[in-house]
Amino acid sequence: MGPQKQVIYYELLVLRCQREDKEALEEMIRLFERQILYYIRRLVENETDAWNILQETWIKVIRSIKQIREPKKLPAWLYSIARKTAISHLRAEYSKEAVFDCTRDIAGIQDNAEENLSFENAEQVHYGLSKISLPHREVLTLFFLQDLTLEQIADVLNISIGTVKSRLYYARQALKEVLAKEGNINE
Repeated sequence: MGPQKQVIYYELLVLRCQREDKEALEEMIRLFERQILYYIRRLVENETDAWNILQETWIKVIRSIKQIREPKKLPAWLYSIARKTAISHLRAEYSKEAVFDCTRDIAGIQDNAEENLSFENAEQVHYGLSKISLPHREVLTLFFLQDLTLEQIADVLNISIGTVKSRLYYARQALKEVLAKEGNINE
């Protein structure tokens, strides 16, 4: 499906959900559930917690679907709700500890975000993701594994596009270092 058709599809799906069409809601869940669960699993370590967060996410989506202002941004909106739900869970779990160690936005970084990581074994990549910081894991997951645009990631994370680019750059470097250290990739 082309980008324009996908935007129209999302707009129609949201409108149907706003009219309380149960089939549309089921369609939206089928369409996004696996991707959102995968994203949540990159944020929390425990699979049971991830499933609980996913359920909380869908409850929040159902309660607030009528308030979505830009239906074409449905994926970013869903990931944003999932992220906020996961963060609430992490904050409760770690009780007032700083969960995120924000990465600084560095000016002058080349835009390397469009390059793809070329790792041959998905298990190695998943292992590497588990070893890097949460902000890095999050941005890599959204960009490479969920195929969100830089603008969508900025919306989900509530940061500037420049910060997204910076995090992507440093996240890729961190992932490469972890995998190189483990002997999983050649530099």
